Amino acid sequence: MEEPTPMPVQVDVDKGLTLACFVFLCLFLIFMIIRCAKVIVDPYSAIPTSTWEEQHLDD
Repeated sequence: MEEPTPMPVQVDVDKGLTLACFVFLCLFLIFMIIRCAKVIVDPYSAIPTSTWEEQHLDD
């Protein structure tokens, strides 16, 4: 009785690349959603404080 030889594992490069790009796109989208949510919750924290300091106008 012969044992069946295992088939070699074939990796589809196109599917792998597509999956990698899809995962990267999803992570980027999640990162941008979190960042935009932080700006919406506290918009003034994203602006440097130097622009909000009072400027003395010399006459």
